[in-house]
Amino acid sequence: MKEKALRYHSYPKPGKTEICVSKEVDTQEELSLAYTPGVAEPCLEIEKDPSKVYDYTSKGNLVAVISNGTAVLGLGDIGALASKPVMEGKAVLFKKFANINSFDIEVNEKDVDKFCETIKAISPTFGGINLEDIKAPECFEIERILIEELDIPVMHDDQHGTAVISTAAIINATYLNSKDIKKLKVVIVGAGAAAISCGRLYRQIGIENILMLDSKGLIHKNRDDLNTYKKEFAYQKHLSREEIFKDADVVLGLSRPGSIRLDDISLMAREPIVFTLANPTPELFPDEIKSIRDDAIIATGRSDFSNQVNNVLGFPFIFRGALDVRAKKINTEMKLSAAKALADLARKDVPDYIKDIYKTDLKFSKEYIIPSIFDKRLLGEVSSAVAKAAVDSGVAGVKEFDINSYKHSISI
Repeated sequence: MKEKALRYHSYPKPGKTEICVSKEVDTQEELSLAYTPGVAEPCLEIEKDPSKVYDYTSKGNLVAVISNGTAVLGLGDIGALASKPVMEGKAVLFKKFANINSFDIEVNEKDVDKFCETIKAISPTFGGINLEDIKAPECFEIERILIEELDIPVMHDDQHGTAVISTAAIINATYLNSKDIKKLKVVIVGAGAAAISCGRLYRQIGIENILMLDSKGLIHKNRDDLNTYKKEFAYQKHLSREEIFKDADVVLGLSRPGSIRLDDISLMAREPIVFTLANPTPELFPDEIKSIRDDAIIATGRSDFSNQVNNVLGFPFIFRGALDVRAKKINTEMKLSAAKALADLARKDVPDYIKDIYKTDLKFSKEYIIPSIFDKRLLGEVSSAVAKAAVDSGVAGVKEFDINSYKHSISI
């Protein structure tokens, strides 16, 4: 794998992205239109009316993928430069799955205020900003500042991508085991950016009983070492590990291998929902879970097991919908709409071309609670749901929106 990956990234040319030209520049006249003197005309129109930038430039379909390299994959703080292959990869996924152009931008700055000032200074270039691989708790403050001070959609995908996809998975898991979402007992193992965001979005679908664990154990109100974000999930009292996992309906792993034990899973309620999302090595492998709980509904972050909670199911389509209605932000309503659209799509008949890819007769079941990334309907279904939510919640810039026409126009 190492040799294949290095060769893939270096041959036949270094990297995974390049810029292409979208207009013909083959004659003297075309050259004069593309640059001087013709280019002055759209400049003057934009000066008079800044919104015209969406009519005359690529801003409306251009997203910045930005990191400072402080939390790259499971590699940790490897620095801005070393994060570049991941950011290029993110740009590839934007283009591949939602036809969104991206520039990857690696910022060598860990100070929150200085980092934000850098992003604000370059923001006129872009229609949206995807923050990536920035460590907690700084990532929360960075995202908050940029959302408040910019008029384009900003999303830290490490937080919200996992939250959106796992919310969809929980919705469909409860559809299968007939449990009431509002009565679920949820244990989240891990308390980083993704865990906090997951807990927040789960509350939006009615889940109130959430117990969160960090490296020191249960987050509870008697602890004096909690930051602002962990305090949101502080339980009223200390509990033993057995009490935490006893009759839990959902366990979400966003930590490291071994941080969830088989003994924990054995304590869970009937038909437990177990998402072990540490990557590349999950907290527990599916076969380990099934060895003691054959009634479990299982998801991981890996592509070689059923039910991959993969952020690529979310961010390309969320940004597609947000960009197309010129949303000023990506709010909770838009993220919830994405989650519900994903859940709805997984319950529909699986197209034959997806069955051919996986060489199995896929259908909505415990082994298929979230859609395949190869489902061509994702673009139309998820992006249109996000766009409509932006319009309905008042953050869209467009005045008129017909969801059916829009869905048809972007569907593959």
